Amino acid sequence: MGKLHRATSVLTTAVLALSLAACTDDRPTAEDAARTLAEGLGRLDVGQSSFGSLESSEVTGRLAAITEGFAPGAPRVTVAGVEETGEDSARATLDYVWDLDASDSDWTYSTTADLTRVEDVWQAAWDPAVFVPNLLPEEKLTLTRVPGDRGDITGARGEVIVTQRPVIRVGIDKTRVPAEQQAASARALAALLEVDPADYEQQVTGAGAEAFVVALVLRDDATRTVTDAQIDAVPGALRQADTLELAPTRTFARELLGGVGEATEELVEQSGGAVTAGDVTGLGGLQLQHNARLAGTPGLEVNAAPVDAPATPTQRLFAKPPVDGTDLATTLDPRLQSLGEQVLADEPSASSIVAIRPSTGEILAAANGPGSEGLQTALLGQYPPGSTFKVATSLALLRKGFTPQTPTDCAEEVTVDGRTFNNASTYPSRFLGTIPLLETFAQSCNTGFISARDRITQADLAGAATDLGIGVEASIGTPAFFGSVPTEAEGTAHAAAMIGQGEVLVSPLSLATMAASVGAGSRVTPTLLAPGGSTAPDPGSEDAAATAAPTSDATASATAEPEAAPSAFTAAESTMLKTLMAAVVAQGGAQLLKDVPGEPVLAKTGTAEFGSETPPRTHAWVVALQGDLAVAVFVEEGELGSTSGGPLMQAFLAGAAA
Repeated sequence: MGKLHRATSVLTTAVLALSLAACTDDRPTAEDAARTLAEGLGRLDVGQSSFGSLESSEVTGRLAAITEGFAPGAPRVTVAGVEETGEDSARATLDYVWDLDASDSDWTYSTTADLTRVEDVWQAAWDPAVFVPNLLPEEKLTLTRVPGDRGDITGARGEVIVTQRPVIRVGIDKTRVPAEQQAASARALAALLEVDPADYEQQVTGAGAEAFVVALVLRDDATRTVTDAQIDAVPGALRQADTLELAPTRTFARELLGGVGEATEELVEQSGGAVTAGDVTGLGGLQLQHNARLAGTPGLEVNAAPVDAPATPTQRLFAKPPVDGTDLATTLDPRLQSLGEQVLADEPSASSIVAIRPSTGEILAAANGPGSEGLQTALLGQYPPGSTFKVATSLALLRKGFTPQTPTDCAEEVTVDGRTFNNASTYPSRFLGTIPLLETFAQSCNTGFISARDRITQADLAGAATDLGIGVEASIGTPAFFGSVPTEAEGTAHAAAMIGQGEVLVSPLSLATMAASVGAGSRVTPTLLAPGGSTAPDPGSEDAAATAAPTSDATASATAEPEAAPSAFTAAESTMLKTLMAAVVAQGGAQLLKDVPGEPVLAKTGTAEFGSETPPRTHAWVVALQGDLAVAVFVEEGELGSTSGGPLMQAFLAGAAA
């Protein structure tokens, strides 16, 4: 009996196991179907799911239509839960996260999808609301960036320089003129606005039938010369009022400030997603370099709109408010900046005037003349300084025991390793021979300085220049060239460096810094952004292309630089250099500055040869000090510093004193 009982028990257990296995349901679950659907929605491809009344490929096509042009791409979709609603039905809750921009503010929501099991296959009931709540058939998603109010650029004393100013957009509205007259109207309007008639005609004829084709945006202020009546007289012409971020005038510090407008393809590509097509952004200069600060953070709107009319939203689905930009405070003095541009207005070659306040290092003006043709000559130009560099040469000599009374040998010419150096053709013969350093400096005797070349090494010369700020990097918030003086040079190279030629290079900014250091009695660090303004451009927004001027990798600065070694320049050395510079005005090449109103003017003129012509072409320079004002004037195609730069300096200083 015992064996029979054990056999019966084993048999019963085996039958029970087979029975349980036969009852196990290994068909796909609603949870499986929900996960597959969520994964497909997250890819915008639901080919692995089944739908009751539609093929999965058709649903995928509808998802593509809903998201066409919607920049964020696809959402992250997860299953929050699945609830049984019947023996063969369930409801899945889906959580969506759309990463709309680089911020932490995402668009999130939940939807539900009804699932039904048909012949062991779970099918989802498709409705656009499964993808986006309340979305209707034939609607799509649109994303709009909403800019905040752009910050102003201000100058000295908080004076507003760049702000929203009224403009009018002038163009042809093709709905207001018959098609056969549109070309003639385009040419007539182009002639009135002085834009290319053929180019504008092509723009108008090539635009859509209902397009408004802007020909020009005009400042709507007292400077506007084209009247409303003249515009209205052209059939189909339209005036559209607007505002733009503008400086006081069209030319005011244009190279420095830059402009504001719709982002170019290049800027969109370079921004790494910070700027998108259609955004209004900085297009150059400070506006571009500090765009994130000025522009703030754009807001976002997600709307539902008809597929065939996406510009007409039907419902707002999500909104994030913009964060307004903040002002960028600069040290520019609007009056001095305008004065500098006015003084240079008639100079045909590249030119600039840079003014610095010695007591603070504040850059008060960085003006470029029209001959610079949009290049940032004032801050980025690289030119030999000529005799203005004798300020640094004299400092090096003073440190070797020279005084203003030390004799120097001012010969008619001097030959170094076979190269002959001369004085300017206008050099007065009565000052040839043995003359004191004071007179050598005042009359700008090249041979006198070159004859002293063995008293100082090239390293001494470079060190003196560095102590005056030449070649010392400073973070001013925009690219700049601060100068370059080689630390090693011998023979003719060293001789040429003594008079600011050879491999010595400066910008108008660096020479104004040198003059400011003399005025302050210690090395001055120039600054362009006032306290509260960022001293480094926004990441990824370097503006080398926009500034359109050559720079040296070692000396172009727009970001924080390593701190320079302390300067050894002393107040006593400053006093002797001021004595030398005073003699240039009293008895040398800058005597026309004697009568400038205000405190006495101290100066140094300079002429630098360049090119291979005979006679060589020349740059003209003048640096000056008057009270707490240091100024550098530069003319690329000048004569002598005294004759080309002197009158410009005189006009600027006289205007500044007025």
